[in-house]
Amino acid sequence: MTADPLVLSAELDRATARLLDTVRTLDGNGLVAPSRCDGWTRGHVVTHLARNADAYRNLLHWARTGEKTPAYASREAREAGIAAGAPRPHEEQLADLINACDLLRESMETMPAEGWTALVEWGSTGPTPAARVVWARICEVELHHVDLDAGYGPADWPASFALRILHDPATPRVATLVSDDGTKLLTVADAPVVTGPAHLLAAWLTGRGDGTGLTGDLPSLEAWK
Repeated sequence: MTADPLVLSAELDRATARLLDTVRTLDGNGLVAPSRCDGWTRGHVVTHLARNADAYRNLLHWARTGEKTPAYASREAREAGIAAGAPRPHEEQLADLINACDLLRESMETMPAEGWTALVEWGSTGPTPAARVVWARICEVELHHVDLDAGYGPADWPASFALRILHDPATPRVATLVSDDGTKLLTVADAPVVTGPAHLLAAWLTGRGDGTGLTGDLPSLEAWK
């Protein structure tokens, strides 16, 4: 499976379109309902996705120009921005999210080829090629789309996304994963075997599922979470 940002950009476009379709339906009091994220409303999730697009645009600016522009000014600034934006009206939130996504797309389109290999830093990743930003954004969009708890679930993920999650270095290596048809999806030495559809395996490993629909001796993910 490719990690080429130019190939993955089309996947990001499709994921973003699906997200925006869902957010458009959350008018009225839709954004004040609880999300699947502890302590967050849907409004918190939508605001986070807008500010995350801004954060990744900062990283691409860093990669393109060499000027160090961190994703967020600080963890405190990140949290304050989400809290401040969460109560905004639906129309304002939707417009903000659309604009943030469009600006990130524009930044991706103007990246020179050599810019994708430049190293940037965010979170606890350490120096990471800017090419990783596109895949990271796909994860943010797909996982938090589920977190909205508004009708979009792991079964709606593209098969390519679920499979890529299983092989992502950030995903915990706690079990050998086998699909329903017996295909070995991931081998982990001296680990229990867990079997099920790829999207349910991916949901379990990312905290978007409790393991229902999977078989085997499921190890605890508490330490990873």
